[in-house]
Amino acid sequence: MTSSLLTPRCQHHGALGRSPDEVGGETRATAILDTASGPVEALIAEHTDAPTQREFLRAVHADIASTVRAVYAMEDLQPASLTLRRGRGSCSQRLAVLEAAARGKGISTRVRGIAVDGSFWYPRFPKLKTLVPDRVILAWPEFRIDCTWVPVSELYGTLGEMAACGVGFTNAGGETLFDAIGRTAVDWDGTTGGRCDLSAAVSECLGYFDSRDELFLTQGQTLAWLPRKLADGVMSRRSAAGAR
Repeated sequence: MTSSLLTPRCQHHGALGRSPDEVGGETRATAILDTASGPVEALIAEHTDAPTQREFLRAVHADIASTVRAVYAMEDLQPASLTLRRGRGSCSQRLAVLEAAARGKGISTRVRGIAVDGSFWYPRFPKLKTLVPDRVILAWPEFRIDCTWVPVSELYGTLGEMAACGVGFTNAGGETLFDAIGRTAVDWDGTTGGRCDLSAAVSECLGYFDSRDELFLTQGQTLAWLPRKLADGVMSRRSAAGAR
């Protein structure tokens, strides 16, 4: 029931990323992760008193969750500063803000590319299933903390610890993936089993990239250019909390 017509051609034919051992990550600014911009610098300054890098990232995550409204925006290349200025953003855009703050603080980041089957998003759009793309590209960030790569899904604890809540992410209601990582295990690899296991929704693992800019350059975004621009104008103002 998903739509392949809305998907960019390069999304199915772009070169895959590298293995995690081959990707060292970066702290440099990019077009999306514009760390030297005023809004990102102001966000970092709000949390300079965090005693550790992990606590800094948790504080920034909580700040974004409470101040940047979750919407269904489609433009993955949007700069982090623009998301902060608008005060609203998609899951991908909010994750980019977290990454930009990390890099501005001197914490290296990289992303894992994950292609998620479009049916995973049906609970969000029950009346628009035929317009949902056949797969959605996620840039899932990782942060270099104490010489170890920590996925964004483990900022608040290991997947095993986070799965102890017993209630996984359902992709229904107001909670987004960005918000869920503070509450439960977001497990793309099936290591936890049970309700937190989202591995069945993964259609392809795309490898690792030094930045989300690189991922979207090689894989394309979820929607082709024209439908993305048309949809973004409408959906970027539609709240994830109440839109069905």
